[in-house]
Amino acid sequence: MKLEEKVVKLLHEKNLVMSCAESCTGGLIAKRITDVSGSSAVFNCGIVSYSNEIKEKVLNVKSETLMEFGAVSEQTVREMVKGVLAISGADIAVSVSGIAGPNSDNTDKPVGLIYLAVSDGIKTVVKKLNNQFTTDVRNSNRISASDEALNLILKMIGE
Repeated sequence: MKLEEKVVKLLHEKNLVMSCAESCTGGLIAKRITDVSGSSAVFNCGIVSYSNEIKEKVLNVKSETLMEFGAVSEQTVREMVKGVLAISGADIAVSVSGIAGPNSDNTDKPVGLIYLAVSDGIKTVVKKLNNQFTTDVRNSNRISASDEALNLILKMIGE
């Protein structure tokens, strides 16, 4: 069974609804979940906040957080996941921000640096990835991040 199928099945079993806030994955997490039949009962919102402006205006990430720590940081994904939970009213949410590559952004952060957060509104878990793919870098980083996001959701809701 695929990861996204496991997530949808478990969300159904636990009667939970999820949402996501994505940056570097560009909606891949939402796509994978909504590819599963029956996902409409357990998925209500996917926000692709590719720019800092949208992270601020839509997800309520503080401009101070973005200035001090950058979009690719633990602090930012914590605020992103909190924001999408508030917007969606979901039971659980995941957020992701990172540098998919193949080129870095205008910071000193390396390609493959990705932060993910999953939260149920009470507990928030953050994971940092330092991927070092050498081929198909961008796609590999996006797939890796979406896999990890789905795994974090499974762990949070008790696989």
